[in-house]
Amino acid sequence: MRLLIDSFWRAAFYCLYPRVIFLSLLPLVLTVVLAGALGYWFWDGAVGQVRVWLEAWSLLGSVWQWLEKVGVPNLKMVVAPLLVIFAVTPVVVVASLLAVSFFMTPALTRMVAERRFATLQRKQGGGVLHGVGWTLLSLVLALGALLLTLPLWLVPPLALVLPALIWGWLTYRVMAFDVMAEFASAEERQTLLMRHRPSLLGMGVLTGLMGAAPSLVWASGALFAAAFVVLIPVAIWIYTLVFAFSSLWFAHFALAALHELRQETTGAAVKGDVVDVTVTTVTPSPHAAERLASAHELPEHRSES
Repeated sequence: MRLLIDSFWRAAFYCLYPRVIFLSLLPLVLTVVLAGALGYWFWDGAVGQVRVWLEAWSLLGSVWQWLEKVGVPNLKMVVAPLLVIFAVTPVVVVASLLAVSFFMTPALTRMVAERRFATLQRKQGGGVLHGVGWTLLSLVLALGALLLTLPLWLVPPLALVLPALIWGWLTYRVMAFDVMAEFASAEERQTLLMRHRPSLLGMGVLTGLMGAAPSLVWASGALFAAAFVVLIPVAIWIYTLVFAFSSLWFAHFALAALHELRQETTGAAVKGDVVDVTVTTVTPSPHAAERLASAHELPEHRSES
């Protein structure tokens, strides 16, 4: 708990650094360009297709009629954009996570290491290809878990818990590997993941819940079409800033845990190198004892003479 709280407030303080804010804007530019291109080419078609599906769904016919009776007939026009936005939101989250993983996490981890652990040895326990494979495998597993648990989202409590757990697990897997790839060996990384798994998973869940907050900005952009162009980039920047905080939190936690692990290993090695010294007492033989006694008596005889 001490390490968890200490790394949290340090990460929050580091988010105020101009370097961190600047780095958080780089993925924003790439994501905005990608989102703008997708919106330009596919937005109208996607919204139109969703409206066709809604109108063709006979079960919703009575709902639309009831809405017209209560005086909100235009609400049907808002449902389709909201559904498209909610469907795209996980894709944006994944894109932001990957952008932070590939661009921001290594830079932020080095910054934390330079400021707090300048003497920490870099053992290069994970290469670039290994990191890409680890991230893609974690992403596939998370998306598979989302698809398998999708029917359970109809249950109100599970609809709030399951996505947070899945995204938290994905964040924990990707961030923990990336911040330790350069500094920890493979054995040290496995040891730290096993020792601090509950704390790392809790950090992933908490940052996953923090990442869900910008969805309100997405919804506001759908309701207020005039501000859509402004609100959506703001939401994406909040996503990247949250993931930057996640990188800093995991970096402070993992590097501090790695430093403590190496101190424990060094202390155990020093204790193992202590040599047990035994003092041996040599008892002289009788003849040697007589010679020693005569040698001590010799000066007395000389003085008498």
